[in-house]
Amino acid sequence: MLPEPDQATSAAKDRRPRVRHRLRTPQEAQAWRRRMTGYVLFAAAFVLMVNALVGENGYLATLQARGERAKLLDQVARMRIKNQELRGEIHELRTNPKALEEAARRELNMIKPGETVVILKDAPPAKSPK
Repeated sequence: MLPEPDQATSAAKDRRPRVRHRLRTPQEAQAWRRRMTGYVLFAAAFVLMVNALVGENGYLATLQARGERAKLLDQVARMRIKNQELRGEIHELRTNPKALEEAARRELNMIKPGETVVILKDAPPAKSPK
């Protein structure tokens, strides 16, 4: 059943007309522009803050880089100490014949003529009675 033409027009009249939000006065337009500008600025500031926090060069990346730098500085300090020890050992080997002989015996398993090498092996552990 189709509604009669009078009923259709009266239903359309009763229905609230769709209104686009038009700004009626210049003050409303100015207030709307200010509000939209505020929203855009807030969104831009939010994006910049998030990027500053977790971006490629953000705060968290900076903290991680500082930790890695501290670790590397510690490693460099340990290597410098070891380097000094090795330089001292090199100097000792070049100037002290006894140190050279000791190093040859220790590193190359060398012996003097007439010496006898005795190799001692650890005894196997005794079995305990049960």
